[in-house]
Amino acid sequence: MKQHLYILTGASRGLGLGMARQLLMAGHSLLCIARHRNDELGLLAGSTPQCTLEQWTADLGDGGAAVAARLHDWLVSLDADTYASVTLINNAAVLPRIAPLADASSADIASVLRVGLEAPMQLTAAFLRATAGWSAARRVLNISSGNGRRAMASQSLYSAAKAGMDHYTRCLALEEGSQANGARVCSLAPGIIDTDMQTHLRSADADAFPDHARFVEYHSSGQLLSIDAAAERVLRYLARPDFGDNPAGDVRD
Repeated sequence: MKQHLYILTGASRGLGLGMARQLLMAGHSLLCIARHRNDELGLLAGSTPQCTLEQWTADLGDGGAAVAARLHDWLVSLDADTYASVTLINNAAVLPRIAPLADASSADIASVLRVGLEAPMQLTAAFLRATAGWSAARRVLNISSGNGRRAMASQSLYSAAKAGMDHYTRCLALEEGSQANGARVCSLAPGIIDTDMQTHLRSADADAFPDHARFVEYHSSGQLLSIDAAAERVLRYLARPDFGDNPAGDVRD
């Protein structure tokens, strides 16, 4: 039986961990890339028949070039005929300081854009090169955000990274659409999820963050999805036969 191969960044916590837990099932091979290993995933993989897990520890704060090169070489070393599908999920992101751009340091700007935009592009390019000759279905899922589609004060760094992710995915869809067995690609807004990002936004200085009250209301009114529920919705969207028809989608579509 052919396997389904998944590569997932930011898999050690939050939405990434939720997706990783649900991807560990029979017939799946999962490579997780994160700053830290997750022992829970190792135990879960060990108790799941016909499932393999590999965890790489890496910091994408340098833009991801070294990890991308390693990913390329690793994919090239695999037997492509073993897989029915191969999927890259770019999920890793940085929680930026919530402040006007004028108050952002050079390090703040570099960190958010390197992890949130440069690294996904580096990994996607390596993934596409390494799997270009595969007959398996090829997919790239970029985890975006409503912040990339709605301007908010004091969110310029994170919003710029997500808006850039959306637009490079649109460009990529045009490129891959003209290729034989081109990858199906989508930058997906995953909904409003009860993650560290939401806690971060609620904890911001209301004077510096005009949208503060709206994020407090999301929490107090019970509008936040649990991590597991959000992960299930994202993976269900990934499995849709029309995945990639809209290169900048929303899980609520």
